[in-house]
Amino acid sequence: MTATADDKTTDSISTDTAPGSTDTAPGSTDTAPGSTDTGVPTRLMVLGLAHRDGTVVAAELYPVAAACGISDETVRSCMRRLINDGLFVRDGEGRDAVFRATVAGRSALDVTQQRHLNAYAQDAAGRGWDRRWRLVAFAIPESRRAARDAFRDHLRSLGGAAIQPGLYVSPHRWEHDVVDEATRLGISDHVSSFSTDDLSVGGITNPRDVVARLWPLDEVARRYERFIESYRGVPDVLEEMRRRHERISEHEFLPGALRIAIRFNECFEMDPLLPPELLPRPWPGREARNVLARCRRIGVLAREDKAGPALFRVFDDAIAHLP
Repeated sequence: MTATADDKTTDSISTDTAPGSTDTAPGSTDTAPGSTDTGVPTRLMVLGLAHRDGTVVAAELYPVAAACGISDETVRSCMRRLINDGLFVRDGEGRDAVFRATVAGRSALDVTQQRHLNAYAQDAAGRGWDRRWRLVAFAIPESRRAARDAFRDHLRSLGGAAIQPGLYVSPHRWEHDVVDEATRLGISDHVSSFSTDDLSVGGITNPRDVVARLWPLDEVARRYERFIESYRGVPDVLEEMRRRHERISEHEFLPGALRIAIRFNECFEMDPLLPPELLPRPWPGREARNVLARCRRIGVLAREDKAGPALFRVFDDAIAHLP
């Protein structure tokens, strides 16, 4: 489960095509000038260390980064960006600092957690659609471009797809989330929403055909399949370690946890988490989440320092709701 130097991953949570994209241009990194750290998504690690109250503690952050091969300067650069983006504020200095999520930061963290909870809930239920489409239309002035971009990214993070510019659709019950975000951004007067059970997109009315047209499910499926191929055997290896009473040291556990999160996020951030009724069968997302759940459950049990920092607590919170 150890991260390798050959893995080249851009240092951003997602790209413009992925649900929840709030980053700068695809391929941008949080690596400081002159730093040798490349290909490690520092921002993903930082957000993965957030406590349930939205705080990131520097005394946990820097040791975890070091164990994952990320330099202090790269971490500082990442935190400056998160603060400049309005997602966190800092209390204190250096390793005594505590970074507290702002309203915008908590919103981003909450969306991520809810996505994981919803994904496993849909897997368990095997269904989740009431056969209604939810649509949101917006015409936000150019003078409010930043708010417009943030609102559009939020719709994507909720699994929405563009039918045409300024018109997004989703099968999810997203009404409250949409209203809350529009209110937070101060653009409610420019947003309209409605629902229908009779949607036609370019003359297409069959729900599965609409989904195939609007969402890149083939690419999402390929990413999940690559994840499954890479990690399908890991739970058995971890279980065998437990039987031999072996333990995973922090220098193995933390990079391994980061690496599997990187690979899973490459799938999950692009996944609109459509209800099972609208997905191709079989859908590899469910198997990928099962593999992740088994890796996390057994890996945490085999971890040497069980009181260590909870890297990617969001996975464990979602898994805890499983039967």
